[in-house]
Amino acid sequence: MPELPDVVVYLEALERFVGGRRLEKARVVSFSLLRTFDPPLSEVEGRRVVGFHRIGKRLVVEIEGDLFLVFHLMIAGRFRWRKRGAPVPKRVGHAAFDFPNGTLVLTEQGTKKRASLHVHRGEKGLTIHDRGGVEPLEADPEAFARALRRENRTLKRALTDQRILSGIGNAYSDEILHRAGLSPVTLTSRLDDGAIDQLYKATIFTLTEWVQRLRNEVGDGFPEKVTAFRPEMAVHGKYRQPCPVCGDQVRRIVNASNETNYCATCQTKGKILADRALSRLLKT
Repeated sequence: MPELPDVVVYLEALERFVGGRRLEKARVVSFSLLRTFDPPLSEVEGRRVVGFHRIGKRLVVEIEGDLFLVFHLMIAGRFRWRKRGAPVPKRVGHAAFDFPNGTLVLTEQGTKKRASLHVHRGEKGLTIHDRGGVEPLEADPEAFARALRRENRTLKRALTDQRILSGIGNAYSDEILHRAGLSPVTLTSRLDDGAIDQLYKATIFTLTEWVQRLRNEVGDGFPEKVTAFRPEMAVHGKYRQPCPVCGDQVRRIVNASNETNYCATCQTKGKILADRALSRLLKT
């Protein structure tokens, strides 16, 4: 799922490609995508794009006339920039948005179509998408600490809970915790001020670093390789590969469809955390 760094770079690319331009036609072919009916999507046609915002992992495109398009790409939704009038791809295509200089295509791989588009009139409508988490790159250390300590959660859950911190998901939470040298299952109530500060600095450093990495990768182009698994990552998606810091094997915890990657040497003082999926397999 595109997270804060990916969404930031997406929005910057959209501003370069379609900012100030007129949205000529919105072609939605997937019934699962559009989640609102008033105002109708057709109302944005013929109007200029005047702004871009991020709400957590959602991308907000502001259209003149106080209209807003809110996209949530979920796990497999992706934007593609194509020649003007490009068709919506079969099977994976959701929609196409035509501009004078090209067409923005929205696709989603897989059989489960979860990506969504909401159309709102007025900023008040955007409040339903705000889960209330603090912006990690805008919060000072005190606000960050208050957010983490509001509920007693494991660090992995706390970092990915959009009611606590906005925009962080499975991938970057693994990277943040590895950089901080903290276990993903440590409870927030057990963190002293020093550990909170350590986590705060790791969060700022990791997100800032990856925003810049992705900016450098995209340059003046459009993001085409948005993925949660990147070779430069330390532990996320690196199960059984060596940790770049200590060389120990990267471990994992599997819970339903989510996987947490960590280094036991760097994060848990050598303790191997229980992997529920592996435990069930061995029991069977």
